Amino acid sequence: MMPAWVELKELAREPYDLTAPGALSPARIRCYRTHAAGFDLLYATQRVDEGVLAALQRLAEQSGAVAQFMLMKKGEVLNRIEGYASEERQVLHTACRDVFAPVSLAPAASAQARAELKKLADFLTALEAGAIVNAAGESFTDLIQVGIGGSDLGPRALSLALAAYKIPGRRVHFISNVDPDDAAAILDGLNLARTLVNVVSKSGSTLETLTNEELVREAYVEAGLEPSRHFLAVTGKGSPMDNPARYLRSFYMFDFIGGRYSATSMVGAVMLGFSLGYAHLLEILRGANAMDLAAEEQDICRNPALLLALLGIWNHNFLGCETLAILPYSQALARFTAHLQQCDMESNGKSVTRQGKPLAWKSGPIIWGEPGTNGQHAFYQLIHQGTAIVPAEFIGFRTSQYGHDLLIEQTFSQEKLVANMLAQAIALATGQTQENPNRRFAGNRPSTVLLADRLTPYAMGALLALYEAKVVFQGFIWNINSFDQEGVQLGKKLATRLLAHYAGLRHDSGYSGEGHDDPGWALLAAAGMLLPK
Repeated sequence: MMPAWVELKELAREPYDLTAPGALSPARIRCYRTHAAGFDLLYATQRVDEGVLAALQRLAEQSGAVAQFMLMKKGEVLNRIEGYASEERQVLHTACRDVFAPVSLAPAASAQARAELKKLADFLTALEAGAIVNAAGESFTDLIQVGIGGSDLGPRALSLALAAYKIPGRRVHFISNVDPDDAAAILDGLNLARTLVNVVSKSGSTLETLTNEELVREAYVEAGLEPSRHFLAVTGKGSPMDNPARYLRSFYMFDFIGGRYSATSMVGAVMLGFSLGYAHLLEILRGANAMDLAAEEQDICRNPALLLALLGIWNHNFLGCETLAILPYSQALARFTAHLQQCDMESNGKSVTRQGKPLAWKSGPIIWGEPGTNGQHAFYQLIHQGTAIVPAEFIGFRTSQYGHDLLIEQTFSQEKLVANMLAQAIALATGQTQENPNRRFAGNRPSTVLLADRLTPYAMGALLALYEAKVVFQGFIWNINSFDQEGVQLGKKLATRLLAHYAGLRHDSGYSGEGHDDPGWALLAAAGMLLPK
């Protein structure tokens, strides 16, 4: 165990008391802040003092967090478990946005990213010029993205976040769940003749995605349309989907980019380029690259991603907080927490070290949250007065995206929004003393505030990269592999086994799975799913 870890355990016996008189002073608020890529990180409302921050700095150094981050960016094989069968891959999502630097840390990966961006730029230019149209000579107005997990959550979050910047007349839609009603609801009312379909699967064999692709293809055939004139593919080179006969265009993603880290690869770029335009897509990448560069800083007080990671470890491992609420005060970020939920929990929900040994400490927390101020009228009651301490990360912007606001009772709506966010941070920290126990607030509920001027494409890229780096740093410090997802793979295998029972019954009415897969067969029977259809 690292010496700093032992030191932090001792410091956690008496953490900083935010409820003490003068504890949340103006001087502390001014001092406890850092900045990078357009974002201010305010952390005066965390239960830390100079002693804890110094110990967290030592923890970062002793774990080699930044050194490992640099190895990752240079292409070291970090997606691995030493001595055991594992994916054995590089982790180079940062190369997707390291395309502006004169010298890249991973030249080959950045060159591949540039090549795909050039293909995309040419495709978007052809769309704009009318060189790519439907059979009737009409332009395309809509695009459906078909994918699941990282092929859906990140791109969907960015699309919604930046809807204010979309090209007039362009719309995007998402089909992810294998639930047929998901696809039916999207297809209903769309003019398929003017709609592109972007199918995203690195392996080209993702069950849910291929099922939904076939369902959507059938809808095009029924409408008298040729799918190959409408369908795009984002997949691995040489995958079953890498088939020019079936797709209008194909774009490549690479095995060194994990799905939950892929929003700035072609997984997100094709849809974002169609919706926002190529210039805005590049701004997303520039913002992400700026935050990637800030994450190289060794000083935790100059590296917001590393500091946020360490504060999370302090709260989770030393103060015993099991969950983390991520609370954006921007309706445009309504799906961002869902993306972070996958990015964090799929990455750091692990129980063995990178050497295959059982972890001696807790790994990732449960991530949840919704936008404010809506959440204040839903679940904040528990955060303020519940028996579980829930740290919060607030995300806000000084000005609105659209600029449509009104002065009511001497304040604008955006001012009301930001004031509510900051008030929550203060209330959680300081609490309230009251003779009435039902109106008593204990305080000492930690939070941070992330604040930027406006939610622009650049800011969105920076925010995305900030959280990606935070998750990676925590994984390095916990000594776990943040880049695989064996739990997801196990579920897929078991689902395939259960689906084989359906196929068996359709082939032979006398088929039985008993004796081969007793739990699966029994659960299907108990669920009433073995009846002939």
